[in-house]
Amino acid sequence: MSAQADTTNKVTVKTLHKKKRAGEKIVCLTAYDASFARVLNQAGVDVVLVGDSLGMVIQGHETTTPVTMDDTVYHCRNVARGVSRALLVADMPFLSYTSVDIALENAGRLMKQSSAQMVKLEGGADQADIVTALTQQGIPVCAHLGLQPQRVHKIGGYRVQGREADAAEAMIEEAKIIEKAGADMMVLECVPPDLAEKIARALSIPVIGIGASPACDGQILVLYDILGISMGRVPRFSNNFLQKAGSIEGAVKAYAKAVRDGSFPGKEHVFS
Repeated sequence: MSAQADTTNKVTVKTLHKKKRAGEKIVCLTAYDASFARVLNQAGVDVVLVGDSLGMVIQGHETTTPVTMDDTVYHCRNVARGVSRALLVADMPFLSYTSVDIALENAGRLMKQSSAQMVKLEGGADQADIVTALTQQGIPVCAHLGLQPQRVHKIGGYRVQGREADAAEAMIEEAKIIEKAGADMMVLECVPPDLAEKIARALSIPVIGIGASPACDGQILVLYDILGISMGRVPRFSNNFLQKAGSIEGAVKAYAKAVRDGSFPGKEHVFS
């Protein structure tokens, strides 16, 4: 496995799949504007996500649910101006993919109006038809299992998912179903490390962890969390890389290096 950053070659879906097969870790971070996106791009980050986390770290909301399609299109368009190498992924906001037709319309907006190269949506087997419809139209999809922030009110808060044996088995099956539906990548959030490792090994697509397991094919965090400037409580699975790095660029590079050499996440960043 290589801990060196490739800052020249354009990252594509095929690049990510190749990295998984080669055992090379995939480095992902969120961004919401052109300036930060440029820093991430130059630091060798592989995937830049315009996350609906913007509702919390940019807009100051308590959850991601108030984020609109217009918000995401606006921020993704700005981020696209700072990204030349990294793969640009955009979150599908809450209630923006309630049916195949609605999902196609909104994903199309992200691809056409803001230059997104992949869309991310939350949910498992219940989203299989939507994932298939998107991929059939040439839209790459990143799935999101485990803790799903858009469903925080339904699940009763930000809780670790998949601790019980039956829930763990169900998540493994859902991951397989969503891969078969056509997903090109998957995010696992706040799941026990043993379960995350099983899912990563069971799938041929890259599995990106956040509060999951160092055995995942890559990691993602919220940019503002690694810089220590997020509002409110910083999640346990994050780490302030700015404290030791001394600069924003240095913090991003330190994070990328830690992901690639396997030193992040540590035991303190995952949930048993």
